[in-house]
Amino acid sequence: MAGEELYNEIPSLDLADFTSGDPDRKAKFVQDLGRAFNQIGFVAIRNHGLTTELTKRLYESAQAFFSSPDSLKQKYEHPELNGQRGYIGKGKETAKGFKVADLKEFYHIGQPEPEGDMPANVLPEEFPEFGEATVVAYRTLENAGKQLLRAIALYLELPETYFDDKVRNGDSILRALHYFPLDPDSTPDGAVRAAPHGDINLITLLMGASADGLEVLRRDGKWIGITALPDQVVVNVGDMLDRLTNHKLKSTIHQVVNPPREKMNQSRYSIPFFMHPRAEMDLTSLDSCIDAQHPKIYVDMTAGEFLNERLIELGLKK
Repeated sequence: MAGEELYNEIPSLDLADFTSGDPDRKAKFVQDLGRAFNQIGFVAIRNHGLTTELTKRLYESAQAFFSSPDSLKQKYEHPELNGQRGYIGKGKETAKGFKVADLKEFYHIGQPEPEGDMPANVLPEEFPEFGEATVVAYRTLENAGKQLLRAIALYLELPETYFDDKVRNGDSILRALHYFPLDPDSTPDGAVRAAPHGDINLITLLMGASADGLEVLRRDGKWIGITALPDQVVVNVGDMLDRLTNHKLKSTIHQVVNPPREKMNQSRYSIPFFMHPRAEMDLTSLDSCIDAQHPKIYVDMTAGEFLNERLIELGLKK
């Protein structure tokens, strides 16, 4: 582990340092973000644009939807959309390399104004507040994600706007997640709320979950728990950014563990924003990230090809 930092908690950064107009604050933010993404792949970010009031509305409206009968929720399940929009029921997603489905159900919101063959959103008419809050949160987190990608571009010594056209109207997804209460005596062997996995996308922005459980695999093999403060979002590198940078920026394995037995009867809610580029983005590793010490490790493919491959592996697409 020579030359590597082993974090016991993820670094905390302020996005206002990047957008302040102060070149020194901006440059320090770029280096701090890049170092964290190179070492552990996760940071906590303040001043991301989400208000406390919006976050509260979002969680309350998600809770109302997921508390409704399965028969109502299933009205918004569209298997032909391969899990990219609407409701995805219990037992439908299995982490890559695992046999047992994750213990969760979720709802996907995509681009509010889709272009081309991108599917339109499927919003539950019985819960208008849920539709409104998720769309506002989508736009807010997409904007924060664009700023973070500008900082990443500068860290990689690319033009600051390198990612702008690649994520304009990209395939990003806001996922409202419900990890339902568990019966400790009938939970399938090996089943967890979210098995160890890496995210597919460029970066993920996760607003504070309603309960503990998120853990990150440190590079020495130790799992460390992550809890963000109420005013922070947790941001991590996804597999697409890892591929683009030839593993310079690390997509770190993470999981959501089951709660202790006495808390198994409690729900956990979580709302990550998965920032995806447009399907045609070339994920071929950047020449600047390849050298004798870091030979190229990934085959060339587009973001659309990679997403398709992963959806099949997750069981969301046949």
